[in-house]
Amino acid sequence: MSSAWRDHDFQRPRGNMITSPEDRAICETLLRSAEERGYRGKPLSELVLAAGRHFLGAAYGSDTLEGEGPEELVVNLRVFDCVTFVENAVVLAGLIRSGKTAFDDYAAALERIRYRRGRCDGYASRLHYFTDWLHNNSRKGLVNDITREIGGVPLRKIFHALTDRREDHTGLNDPDAFRRLRIIEGICSRRTLSFIPRAHLGRAEQRLTNGDIIAITTDERGLDVCHTGLAVRLRGQIRLLHASSAAGRVVLSEIHLGRYLQTRRSRTGIIVGRAI
Repeated sequence: MSSAWRDHDFQRPRGNMITSPEDRAICETLLRSAEERGYRGKPLSELVLAAGRHFLGAAYGSDTLEGEGPEELVVNLRVFDCVTFVENAVVLAGLIRSGKTAFDDYAAALERIRYRRGRCDGYASRLHYFTDWLHNNSRKGLVNDITREIGGVPLRKIFHALTDRREDHTGLNDPDAFRRLRIIEGICSRRTLSFIPRAHLGRAEQRLTNGDIIAITTDERGLDVCHTGLAVRLRGQIRLLHASSAAGRVVLSEIHLGRYLQTRRSRTGIIVGRAI
């Protein structure tokens, strides 16, 4: 486990927070139960998957972080989109591994993984693009992008999907947030990414492990990733544990990952992250 989880002095989130007593109860019950059962000694990858499995059947909701007014840390352990599902599984696993059980530790860790430099500082500080999420959290010592080492090939994308749809994102009504996000999109566009093309998945699949973060790449202009989930090895094949818009809840896919990619031509391959 990375010392980033063990040694970090978590404090209350710096900004305002949107949550409910139910979210606090879910969080504290899960963390205390894991501590009582001795889960702290388990490998982090197993804990990521266990945290994800805990939310099987939880409701799916789109744009769960979008709202009116200034950006605030949203804590919602009742309804997930595909990204909040993944980041909550990683955060909860890291806290279990480090023996932390307080809700304030969880909220601070969530802020750290969701925002650039770990701080909620306006709409543009949120890590909106998933490859940027991976890149930023790799620098924090929380996850590794392992795509290249398991056979990934170079990928270049020009990022503009968010600012092109300014009218769909209330946070971009602020001219400063729009300007900052344009700059961030430019930085992302200059990075050379790695991905595993759909046709090459078979060779890389054997190197995936339970709890790996799976990001589905897309051929959509201006966008890097269209969906995310967690890897589950079942009878020798990888399936996706994810918050599914089609199912309306968190599910384990009935088909293996290769078949899942083939069901839509726009799904070009995968990028893989691993919690550390």
